[in-house]
Amino acid sequence: MATLYVSHHACIDHDTGDFHPECGDRLRAVQRVLEGEDFMLLHRQDAPLVTDEELLRVHPREHIDRILRTVPAEGHRHIDGDTIVSPESAEAARRAAGAAVVAVDAVMRGEVTNAFCAVRPPGHHAETARAMGFCLFNNVAVGALHARAVYGLERIAVFDWDVHHGNGTQDIFQTDPGLFYASTHEAGSFPNTGFARERGVADNIVNCPLPPGASGDAFRAAVESTIEPALRAFRPQMVMISAGFDGHAHDPLAHMRLQVADYVWATRRMMAIADDHAEGRLISVLEGGYDLPALAGSVHAHVRTLMGI
Repeated sequence: MATLYVSHHACIDHDTGDFHPECGDRLRAVQRVLEGEDFMLLHRQDAPLVTDEELLRVHPREHIDRILRTVPAEGHRHIDGDTIVSPESAEAARRAAGAAVVAVDAVMRGEVTNAFCAVRPPGHHAETARAMGFCLFNNVAVGALHARAVYGLERIAVFDWDVHHGNGTQDIFQTDPGLFYASTHEAGSFPNTGFARERGVADNIVNCPLPPGASGDAFRAAVESTIEPALRAFRPQMVMISAGFDGHAHDPLAHMRLQVADYVWATRRMMAIADDHAEGRLISVLEGGYDLPALAGSVHAHVRTLMGI
């Protein structure tokens, strides 16, 4: 089983200012752990710059231009209270979205079975025409719509296990029956979306909000009882994961109690669905995770699992 690792140093250079939780040290921690002996057989590729054509499948021109105009020549600029850009942010955002594109290419060409994209800024809060929640462009959606446009896939699914609901991905997917979005997240946390009653145009949205303090048992029960049956009924031709690791018990931005073993379990469940319905095709894209040791340990275990170790 071959696994591709996609990243780029420019994603570290995206500077969100002092004391911001979504900082370059997150990616440094991930990159260090993936340099270990366990990962000698990883295929590695630098993330390319996403093209305008690829971005325009997800975001209107006005949104793209607004983001690029906001990037300052020096210093920092706020898009909102949490979402900050610096001179390096335009390249980083284009590389982050480009990573999902090149991962789709590698998997669809049969060069690898699956892929992990270690990128920032994250993407799942970026709506069709709104940047928010640390996110500028919706990386996983760019990858999904690239898979449709270039390879003709008709059913593409995203499972988002970040502790925060991916309102952006839901916004992009909810009116399209060929796109499926499922999320587990902490109820009542940012951005206060993702209610179970939200079902999409064709029951293609599945939200499983979990109470603050929920353990791995609650997470696993939601996946087994609700998300996995819906995913299998959808019969995805590609499985994508919005892999946020901020549900970990040590994360400072949330209150769930997941452990590394829960992410390993969920990775295996998604790999099984990909094997059964999508010829094994699976792409994981980094979202949140703000305790550096917990993030590094979770990514270490997640990528080992993707590699079949």
